[in-house]
Amino acid sequence: MKKEKSIPLEDHIKNAKEGKQISFNYLLDTFWNDVYNFQLKRTEDEYEAEDITIQSFSRAFDRISTFKEEYSFKTWLIQISKNIHIDLLRKKNASIQSKTTTQADDVVYKIIDDTPTPEDKLITKQNLAQLLLYIKQLKPNYQKVINLRYFQELSYKEIADHLDEPINNVKVKLLRAKKLLSEIITDVKH
Repeated sequence: MKKEKSIPLEDHIKNAKEGKQISFNYLLDTFWNDVYNFQLKRTEDEYEAEDITIQSFSRAFDRISTFKEEYSFKTWLIQISKNIHIDLLRKKNASIQSKTTTQADDVVYKIIDDTPTPEDKLITKQNLAQLLLYIKQLKPNYQKVINLRYFQELSYKEIADHLDEPINNVKVKLLRAKKLLSEIITDVKH
């Protein structure tokens, strides 16, 4: 069996800047634990760490065109997550209702998502009853986005409206939920 040559990180970053879904998936999979564990140490709360991690990738993917290759991608992501955490702490401490601009919510970064990923293919092969049991193993927020996207067939915009979250967060949550679901299915099969 021929071993595939792996694509260098720099190429994935370049491809992500061009909107290639597979590279967004790669970056999310590669750096998720780094950002999540960093935030878990800071917040000491799994849900808060996860939420900040989702927001971090959302912001990073939205602004990936601004990433400068002479810096470490991991360091860039960690800095984004630090800034998000600091902003959240400021909002909590000031208890000021944050004003979200509709302009920021209306700008949708383009991740091409019409090509089924390996996770999509694996998920669709499952018997529905069995799939529902696997989905129940996910955290509630991931169960919800999977349900809204695949069972209620809502668009990203509709899901964002329903959850009252930016569309970028919804996309990252769905990427993460599909990855976790795929891992559950694969673990059961082995």
